[in-house]
Amino acid sequence: MSQEFTLPLSGLNCGRCIAKVEQELANNPNISQYSVTKTELTLITTLPYQSIVDIIEKLGYFVPEANTASLNSDSKQDSNKQTKPIIKTTKPTPTIDDKTTQLILSGMTCASCVASVESIISTVGHVESVTVNLAERTALIHGNINVTELIQAIEAGGYGAELSLNEDQRRARQKELFLKTIATHKKHTIISLIIGAPLMLWGVFGGNMQITTVNDQLAWGLIGLICLGLLLTAGKHFYVNAWKAFTHHRATMDTLVALGTGSAWLYSMALVIYPEFFPLQARHVYFEATAMILGLITLGNLIETKARNRTSTAIEKLLDLQPQTATVLQNGQEITLPITQVIQGMIIKIKPGEKIPVDGSIVNGESYLDEAMLTGEPLPCLKSKDDTVHAGTINQQGSFTFIATNVGEHTMLARIILMVRNAQSSKPKLAKLADQISSVFVPSVMIIAIISALIWYNFGPEPTSSYMLVVATTVLIIACPCALGLATPMSVTVGIGKAAEFGALIKDADVLQTASTIDTVVVDKTGTLTEGKPTVTKVTAFNHHSEMHVTSLAAAVESHSEHPLAQAVISHLENNTWPIIDSSEFIAQLGLGASALVNSDTVYIGNHTYLMENSIDIPTITISPSATPLYVASKGECIGVIEVSDSIRTDSSLAIEQLTQLGIDVVMLTGDRKETAQYVAKELGITQVIAGVLPDGKAQAIQTLQNQGKKVAMIGDGINDAPALAQAEVGIAMGNGSDVAIESAHLTLMNHSLLTAVSAIELSKATIKNMKQNLFGAFVYNTVGIPIAAGILFPFTGMLLSPVVAGAAMALSSITVVTNANRLRLFTPRSQRVTHK
Repeated sequence: MSQEFTLPLSGLNCGRCIAKVEQELANNPNISQYSVTKTELTLITTLPYQSIVDIIEKLGYFVPEANTASLNSDSKQDSNKQTKPIIKTTKPTPTIDDKTTQLILSGMTCASCVASVESIISTVGHVESVTVNLAERTALIHGNINVTELIQAIEAGGYGAELSLNEDQRRARQKELFLKTIATHKKHTIISLIIGAPLMLWGVFGGNMQITTVNDQLAWGLIGLICLGLLLTAGKHFYVNAWKAFTHHRATMDTLVALGTGSAWLYSMALVIYPEFFPLQARHVYFEATAMILGLITLGNLIETKARNRTSTAIEKLLDLQPQTATVLQNGQEITLPITQVIQGMIIKIKPGEKIPVDGSIVNGESYLDEAMLTGEPLPCLKSKDDTVHAGTINQQGSFTFIATNVGEHTMLARIILMVRNAQSSKPKLAKLADQISSVFVPSVMIIAIISALIWYNFGPEPTSSYMLVVATTVLIIACPCALGLATPMSVTVGIGKAAEFGALIKDADVLQTASTIDTVVVDKTGTLTEGKPTVTKVTAFNHHSEMHVTSLAAAVESHSEHPLAQAVISHLENNTWPIIDSSEFIAQLGLGASALVNSDTVYIGNHTYLMENSIDIPTITISPSATPLYVASKGECIGVIEVSDSIRTDSSLAIEQLTQLGIDVVMLTGDRKETAQYVAKELGITQVIAGVLPDGKAQAIQTLQNQGKKVAMIGDGINDAPALAQAEVGIAMGNGSDVAIESAHLTLMNHSLLTAVSAIELSKATIKNMKQNLFGAFVYNTVGIPIAAGILFPFTGMLLSPVVAGAAMALSSITVVTNANRLRLFTPRSQRVTHK
């Protein structure tokens, strides 16, 4: 079947580029028609979409939206011709290839809306999981879904949705929505308070709020019409959303506000039109309540929206790290291109003071780069030919060129931003309680309001109709579920964003909750407590063998390995400029050692156990307690021992001390020999050491601690310790910026400092505490507020809560939750507090 495609292009800068593409298309028998410009390709072909993308990228050009593009097709058949249908595609969506889709939502106002939207999305085909974030007004959907179908389902449910293709687009769109929302709230607040405040003050200072004469009818009738205009403008969205909810058999915060303000206005207008129907004592109008409730609720929404906008500062800071343009070298000329047009394989020039636009590898030149945003290291790092550079890092001095290796959403910075965004959209287990309650909260409040109204009407004092109206309205207004809906997502958004600021990438919100309960931290030694850069400190040769001979044979075997100890042996050989010997048939035994064939002889290098397993005796020798011995054997005898030491990181001691202050037990888990492990542990103040453990035994060691009732976090390099990281309640992978194992652990440290792990655990405790404060405040507010609104204190005090006060209390509850969550932005890790003292 022939298909017509229209694809955006980038990287084509001249007529020769266009001719190159046209020549390739002309030589393809599956393409019948085509049209090429610098920015767009249109063609008719029997090839699938991805094949076209492959052709373009093979030529060195780029289809910007290919990573998220798919087919949105409409079949058209010409009945007069015997041809196959033509499928025309102009929209590059609707399916997300990586099975993760983010939507920007609108129309959500409370926790009930969250439950409704999640329910709607869950009914769409192929949806595996969905998380809706009320604070961010976003939805994160996993599954190979059809985006068009998904958006249509959400819109049919009474809400709005649009696809977020990337962080830049999401940022721009949410900023646009934020400014529009702020302007609307501000306008409606001013209008409502200008009308409501004078009316309220009139009643407070003894003005007549009763209808007893025709003049009263005329005056309050005019005011009623003004309030009607207010309901149709400032209050319009409450009523529209409430009606949408009603037609879909739901009840939300808008339902409560619409019922409360609407009933107050209708009661007052009924008095104006037919006052004789009501007892004299009941002829009190409540137009001021209608106006003031709208004004105070909208004012609360205004303050809440501004506060919510501050919660994503971490993402904004990360987005601002990447420059918007890049200087690309083409045909010997420097061309400035938008970052979206930079493709893999382009040569990019970097000048002093510039930020790196994409990931790449240096081709020519060298310079010092500030990589603090990735590694947390304050000192610039020297980068030269073949070294990796990352988007967002800053060139300090000197110029260099590099070849782009990862662009767009594949850069390290983009992956970090995506991980933070996904984590902020996730929910901890603690949030499930709020979700379960919010799903039945609004209907329950409506039932409470009806029951309260009936009690006051049947058993209350005269005028019962007035009391009934006041009580029902007040209950509806005060019971806003906004605070309940914002309690957990606000804390999660701020907490995970804050963690990213100091270099801790949290996989999802559950990690926050789990990390806050940790009582035992198991720490790998090499590369975690130590620098991870071991060096040879001593070589002892036995019998007639020399240091050079022992080192050369060892290096011949280790040349096939990337283990840090192997690199130390090779570096020692190179530093002494001794000759390199070739080897073959390399065999490694994890955690023990390795062997290889050197000049027809099998050479072994490894620990004491490894040589004993191969029936090789080891001479008695005293090894430094700080060193790891590598025994070297040739022709069936041990010919020497190479002692390798790894210096302890300067911040490890402080990190262990801080973990202890948090009440956390620290356990060292290492495959190194017992003597070396105990030496390092003594230096750091660690009392519990598990040494000589093979990689596959580390997970078993974690499980043993868990069987003792411990909640365990494992800190390792994220690769060799993968089984142990997976076994622990929280796996924390140490990263180095250039090779971070983002997917291998629950929590990844972008820098190579144990202090960051301490800060992450400390922040998790602070975040969960903040979350519990929010939930407690929301629950207490409603638990206390609803009974008071229902008039439980009236028999004792003779006082009823005013609907206006209820509106102010409702607005204040949401503002309090948002403000409390934003306190987390002031969180300072213990290590920084110590440093600043």
